[in-house]
Amino acid sequence: MALFQFNENTFTSIEETTFKEVGKLERDIQTLIKTQPEIISPDTLIVSEEFSPWEDSDNRIDLLGIDSEANLVVIELKRMDGGDMDLQAVRYAAMVSAMTFDDLVGYYEKFLKNNNYEGDADAKYLLYEFLDMGDSDVIELQTVKIVLTAQKFSKELTTSVLWLNEQKLDIRCVRLHPYNNNGQILMDVQTIIPLPETHVYQTQLRCHSEREQKWAKKGKVPKYNVSFGGKPYLNLSKRKLMYTIFSELFENDENPENIMEILPSQIQVFNGLLEDEEVRNKLKSKDKGAKLSQTKRFFCKNKEPVQHRGKTYVLSNQWSKDTLDLVSRLDNEFPNHNIKVSEADPELNMEGVNEKNG
Repeated sequence: MALFQFNENTFTSIEETTFKEVGKLERDIQTLIKTQPEIISPDTLIVSEEFSPWEDSDNRIDLLGIDSEANLVVIELKRMDGGDMDLQAVRYAAMVSAMTFDDLVGYYEKFLKNNNYEGDADAKYLLYEFLDMGDSDVIELQTVKIVLTAQKFSKELTTSVLWLNEQKLDIRCVRLHPYNNNGQILMDVQTIIPLPETHVYQTQLRCHSEREQKWAKKGKVPKYNVSFGGKPYLNLSKRKLMYTIFSELFENDENPENIMEILPSQIQVFNGLLEDEEVRNKLKSKDKGAKLSQTKRFFCKNKEPVQHRGKTYVLSNQWSKDTLDLVSRLDNEFPNHNIKVSEADPELNMEGVNEKNG
């Protein structure tokens, strides 16, 4: 692919280069992608690097991640040609396929420690937060995805990847091509497999086939659709479902006392119209040596606390098996809003939905 600078009266070609010519090693590329994985793998959290828990083996996964659907992501990087990295990555995927969520928490703890993570480095909490789940949910890792990244991919490699994807593997090839623009290094990042224009269609075909054959994904935490006063909110986690109903009730000026009768232990109330930081400070004062800070158990970020009639209310983000029963009680208490909940189809493409709070 050629790059050009768009000048007033002409296009000026930008010089192609290589990582070697600009003095960048594979480790340099790995360090950057470790902090910005979305460049090559959207919705991914890196949980380990140079991952090698196997005895009597020198094999190391460059980067190991997890995506927002609880799939492990094996990321392999090459500075120049991809070589036989497809076979190497498939071997790595097989080796991590038996990993449990508890295993992952342990590896992520080491990763946070080795990278001097700033803040409250509670690995399990950070994973639950990334997956948008409460700590009462049971999480089972799903499948293993593979991301191959290099400056060049041979025809042999791309042919192998296309065939492996037909066998229901999930392998992405991302080409990183550097350019030198008068000393400024530019990066062309292109997903070459699957092609962006065919990815959604191929995903829909795969999901349709899996539904027909009833290949259920074991341990998948369900998502929900809710209708509040005829307004739909789709594909919500359990915690987002409850926050949506909670905030809608307050926006409709319902009596807080009636809400708290149904959710007495799930709502904290403070006198005064408090800002987010003030709410967090008050929650911290209630920690009293608790294993998990109260600020992590309640919606208290980004204007999540609700100010109403001279008081501030915050909702728990930890929900258990009786959640839908509580929704039913709220519907009975506030029938004019016609609160209806149904389990979402996890295989449907939910692009462009209206989701409250994110």
